Amino acid sequence: MENLSASALALPGIDLPGMNFYGTAIGSRLLLGTSQYPSPAVLTGAIAESGTQVVTVSLRRESGETRAGQDFWSLIRSLDVRVLPNTADCHSVKEAVTTAHMAREVFQTPWIKLEVIGEEDTLQPDVFGLVEAARILVHDGFQVFPYTTEDLVVSGRLLEAGCEVLMPWGAPIGSGLGLNNEYGLRSMRAHFPGVPLVVDAGLGTPSHATRAMELGCDAILLNTAVAKAGDPVAMAKAFALAIEAGLLARQADPMEPRDMAAPSTPVMGKALLG
Repeated sequence: MENLSASALALPGIDLPGMNFYGTAIGSRLLLGTSQYPSPAVLTGAIAESGTQVVTVSLRRESGETRAGQDFWSLIRSLDVRVLPNTADCHSVKEAVTTAHMAREVFQTPWIKLEVIGEEDTLQPDVFGLVEAARILVHDGFQVFPYTTEDLVVSGRLLEAGCEVLMPWGAPIGSGLGLNNEYGLRSMRAHFPGVPLVVDAGLGTPSHATRAMELGCDAILLNTAVAKAGDPVAMAKAFALAIEAGLLARQADPMEPRDMAAPSTPVMGKALLG
């Protein structure tokens, strides 16, 4: 069998619509995290193959071996992508708000992926602190991308606070479990039809991303599933194609599931033998 490179697998003749975040047009529906990659070269290759136009970064990230934080920032700035700073590992409103202000100063962007962690084992968001921090940051001029659960009440509070994007988790961060609550994601889509939904955290394979898009989500944010793959560059491309496939399938209006079999070959006019 011919060994095709990841770049050779682009879908021919398909022009899928991009996204719009806070008035900014984004061509790709895949957002990519930048931590845990085995080398800067692999990170750069994954970003290129994924086609992403948005990468997330954390002020707390640094190389454990070389402490080469400045080299990392220089690498990110050299890429032709938008930066979405995050407040990873923040456990209080004050900590998240302070980190957001520092990130805006460093990266010169009003965008912030807001994380307020409330539980250590699952890294589940503290939704009470999340809403409070979102309200403060919106008032301070930030454009907030809140990492949240699929809770409809919390989602409504975040929108009331001024958020224009919702980022529900698929499963706990880094777990690779996929979509633990498809009902919740479908409900979010139905209740907030005009709000961009970005599934953030917990996906492990490209099929998880395809399913999220089929359910009506608008984009996917990934890190561990790509960075920890045996071949992160190929996996980044695989996720990009999976997202395209899921969106295209949704636009094609898939058939409804049914309990009974339905023959695909017509029986009208069939000869009677016997």
